[in-house]
Amino acid sequence: MEKGTGLNTLCPGEIAIVKSLNSSGALRRRLLDMGIVEGTRVECLGMSPGGDPKAFLVRGAVLAIRGQDCRDIMIYP
Repeated sequence: MEKGTGLNTLCPGEIAIVKSLNSSGALRRRLLDMGIVEGTRVECLGMSPGGDPKAFLVRGAVLAIRGQDCRDIMIYP
């Protein structure tokens, strides 16, 4: 498993680029289908009152992604 910064660390208003996906199986396929691929720009728009899930702007669409799933999406600023 690749080490690095996960998407779960992104705070509202911050922008990052997807470096890699460490998930597998159906979750990996779903993330890829939503456009979360290497080199994609991701902006954190906000989070639910409890902090999970967070809302992200990805390729013009707003996606809500749970924290446990965000940890497997590696990013760089």
